[in-house]
Amino acid sequence: MLRVLLTRRWLTALVVAALFAVACYYLGVWQYGRYETKAQRNAQLDSHYRATPVPVDTVLRGTTPLRPGQEWTRVTVTGSYADASQLIVRNRVRGSATGYEVLAPFQLSGNRLLVVDRGWVALSDQGAATVPELPPVPTGQVRIIGWLQPGEASDGRRMPAGQLASVDLAGAAAQWGGVAVAGAYLNLETERRVDGSAAGPRPLTLDPPDRDLGPNQAYAYQWWLFMVAGFGVVFLGIRREWRETDPTYVPRPKKVRIWDEEDA
Repeated sequence: MLRVLLTRRWLTALVVAALFAVACYYLGVWQYGRYETKAQRNAQLDSHYRATPVPVDTVLRGTTPLRPGQEWTRVTVTGSYADASQLIVRNRVRGSATGYEVLAPFQLSGNRLLVVDRGWVALSDQGAATVPELPPVPTGQVRIIGWLQPGEASDGRRMPAGQLASVDLAGAAAQWGGVAVAGAYLNLETERRVDGSAAGPRPLTLDPPDRDLGPNQAYAYQWWLFMVAGFGVVFLGIRREWRETDPTYVPRPKKVRIWDEEDA
């Protein structure tokens, strides 16, 4: 078998198997990295999602963007919604239904606005061309609690007035007259008046964050197992060729099945 292996054809096949093993190794590393990213996201959710809310000004400074690792920080702020119209974000999914998310401006210190995602509303009965009626923001002093999220990138599409294609903080600021907005938006959990009474109707709450780790870990292990597959194919090929060319090799007698003997 060693003489068969040392031929150019099988040495080339061995090199190809080695390259295939290297590729499988790095594909496994890539898949495992994706799994670790999701696991880290879940660990962050575990520490932030049900934590005691902290004042928003301890997390957001001016208009500085939310720092990595601060996503889903649970915060609270007391004040009032600004006197500006609500915006809708198109093509947002809740469960299996498509509708809109509703953004409202909340007044912060330093003449800043906090973009508050108040929740989700379904498409109107007249279809997507007609904007549904939005629950109004509560008047007066309210206390809101929610989770901070980094703003989403703009896709560059021109939208009708009062609408956005994503939770684009700069786009929201432009539609509200170019005011300064905080460097994150708030995914609203609750809003109540400062006297403890209900603040009135609001859009439906958004779906909880996705915690699914997906199949990436299993894919990583599969790629690492595939590392030996190429060498196995080369070994079987060399073994077969050696058997075909070695005059001393005696093949096993073919096993005769019972029904073959009966047919004979």
